[in-house]
Amino acid sequence: MVSKVVRGSAITLVGNVIFRFGGWFYRFILATLLGPAAYGIFGLITPFQGIFQILSSGGLPPAIAKYVSEYNALNQTDCASHVVYTSLKIMIILGLLFGVIMVFFIAPVLAGYYNKPEALLPLQTVGLIIPFSAIVGGFRGAFQGIYKMEYIVYTKGVEQIAMILFSTFLVILGLSTFGAVLGSVFAFIIASICAAILFKKYLKKYFKPPSLNSKLSIADEIKLAKKLIFYAIPVSITGLAEMGVYTICTMIMGVFLASSSIGIFTAADPIARLPLIISVSLSTTILPAVSEAYATKNKYALDRYVNNSYKYGMFFVIPACVGIAIFSREILGLIFFTNPAYMQGALSLSILVIGMTFYSIYAISSSIVQGIGNPKIPMYLLLLGVVITFFLGWYLIPIYGIVGGAIATTISSILMMIPMFLIQFRITETKAPYAFMIKITLSSLIMIIPYHILPKNSLGLIIGMIICPIVFLIGVTLFKTLDSDDIEWFKNIFNKTGFLKKYIYMILDLIDKYSN
Repeated sequence: MVSKVVRGSAITLVGNVIFRFGGWFYRFILATLLGPAAYGIFGLITPFQGIFQILSSGGLPPAIAKYVSEYNALNQTDCASHVVYTSLKIMIILGLLFGVIMVFFIAPVLAGYYNKPEALLPLQTVGLIIPFSAIVGGFRGAFQGIYKMEYIVYTKGVEQIAMILFSTFLVILGLSTFGAVLGSVFAFIIASICAAILFKKYLKKYFKPPSLNSKLSIADEIKLAKKLIFYAIPVSITGLAEMGVYTICTMIMGVFLASSSIGIFTAADPIARLPLIISVSLSTTILPAVSEAYATKNKYALDRYVNNSYKYGMFFVIPACVGIAIFSREILGLIFFTNPAYMQGALSLSILVIGMTFYSIYAISSSIVQGIGNPKIPMYLLLLGVVITFFLGWYLIPIYGIVGGAIATTISSILMMIPMFLIQFRITETKAPYAFMIKITLSSLIMIIPYHILPKNSLGLIIGMIICPIVFLIGVTLFKTLDSDDIEWFKNIFNKTGFLKKYIYMILDLIDKYSN
């Protein structure tokens, strides 16, 4: 089981790294082609796309992953199949319903409220995305439940490549923001087809279509649907609240700020989220693993999953967040070298990425709590976070502009993380690796020293990308952060890194030698 989690985390991590950079490339192209004003409209539309995608999926992908992993652990494969097929039926219905609502009702209201008529057609186009995103989400939940993370990576890869190609082509044709959103429609259609092919061709042994003997009656299927929905509703609300915490300030900016300011904030936001690659990868894999360990009452495995998720997640997240925070202006200048106006988002980026450190801890804690069957706790905390973000954003954005939005988001992340972190350890009866996290934080903060010496330009950023990791690893060694088990875990992670393996192992051995 441990090998499945390590393998799943590694695959998801590699995929997320690629997709984050692919997402950056996608945003870079759109920001360059559209300019701050039109890109601001795109940034204003994106949160509503995410919200309706969550509504259409009904929170069912995590439910599928949870119950499929549990039923397979108990050798109840027919039940696992019923979960997938029943969920897909629900999600197709919801996708069509919310797509119609978005096109004919929500889009006209939003365009009028923001007094931005140019946003109407792109908002209506979002409605075409919704049914297909629901379908592909259902298949990905099934892949997650049987630890086939590579299939999730394949479908996301197809989706992202198609999105970049179609959106870029349509924007170049002169369709502006509408073309950018329409490209996403084609991308989700292609991703849905890809997911269906993978599911049908390669997963027959896991999810066989119900036979006459095992086929559920209408009453039994309704009963199963209720079970899935009752689990999924808190997850869905949690997803909406999570979306709200990180997009509600953008929505508020639509009321108080010009489109160009929103575009600058939207350019900084995805860069701030880069460290979430690690926590999202761990969260995706840890949910079914924790669910299985909890269902089989394997206390030892549960303790290891929980403890190691924080240790190894924060080993990468904290230094990444500190690095982006201190080099924020240089990063924006290098990425958006064609338009220096985006560098105005440097302070917002620094504040946002610090918030992502706390949100990463929250994300891991939330996934563990969901995995052991308590999805309502993350939901309540996220709803509280939405309320806090809304009031802080409504007060701070008119005064401080996009910086006010970054401050509001970061404060709410801290206030959500603290109780979620403590509650998770109390429920699972495991111990938090406080000493490890403190040492990682101190090792990361040391990286500020070379920043003050380096030139404040792109050359300084490139040199810093080489020097700062070395300084961090020296700090890790001096503080004796990693023990022998940690070193072994990292060797397993980097076991298939080709010619780099030799050098990575050499560095790990040096850390092990001088730390233990």
